[in-house]
Amino acid sequence: LFTELPLERIGELEELSGADINRAKIILADEATALLHGSECLDAIHQTIESMFTKSKNASVNTYSLPRIFVSPSQLEGENGVRFVDLFLELKLATSKKDAKRLIAGGGARLGDVKITDELATLTASDFEGVTEVTLKAGKKRAGVVELK
Repeated sequence: LFTELPLERIGELEELSGADINRAKIILADEATALLHGSECLDAIHQTIESMFTKSKNASVNTYSLPRIFVSPSQLEGENGVRFVDLFLELKLATSKKDAKRLIAGGGARLGDVKITDELATLTASDFEGVTEVTLKAGKKRAGVVELK
């Protein structure tokens, strides 16, 4: 096991069932994250998870702990922009361009809450509309940020 939890506590977690299993998963994920990255990062991660994956439309989204890449305004000029396939790969939300294309074709790729449907689609300056960062989502649980430098 990749944790420093006492065996008694692990035994308690093993006994959980139903919806409580998710609580056990969170506890174990927190333990593994604390071992790898330090417990200081847990608050930022919890805030990001809360803001990204709850359904409140009025809440501001905390993207601090998400993977992040930067693009320059010159990369976004005109209709060319930067291909979403390349952005998903650079953010490590896809393992290959083929994987990114499959994600898009399967309906799992989003720019914010808007589904990306074209494998050849690009991120352009108009996608930023007065903000300095946009969020790309791969499925329901993985996301990354593209920030304008």
